[in-house]
Amino acid sequence: MLYRPFENQLNIQLGQHKLHRAQWTILYYLANYGSASLIELAKYQGVEKPTITRTINGLEEMGYVGHIPGKDKREKRIDLTKNGWALYKDVRITIDQFEEDILNGISEEDQQRTIELMGEIRQKILKWGDR
Repeated sequence: MLYRPFENQLNIQLGQHKLHRAQWTILYYLANYGSASLIELAKYQGVEKPTITRTINGLEEMGYVGHIPGKDKREKRIDLTKNGWALYKDVRITIDQFEEDILNGISEEDQQRTIELMGEIRQKILKWGDR
């Protein structure tokens, strides 16, 4: 009941920057955790490597990400370009405002408890899937 409306509104916000959620998630990851391999990004998003490859190719064509040398010559690492950093900062402002608007009137304690509960539920789902 919450996921679809949130996802739809998030995509509207991201659409102002000509992005969709999968692209934003990659930009977010790279900005907050540094360069990553395609496998790391696929695991983070919970998708298969070919899906990430297509998304990365699109971001690369737009000039937001690029390949950097890895420890191993066979490893492809991805990082934000200068344009990618600029876009991330612009989108972050949009997303911060969106989050502020939708959480307005909900106490920080309730927000924190919700985050904790969702984390607990996520862990149970992941454990259940490992059976």
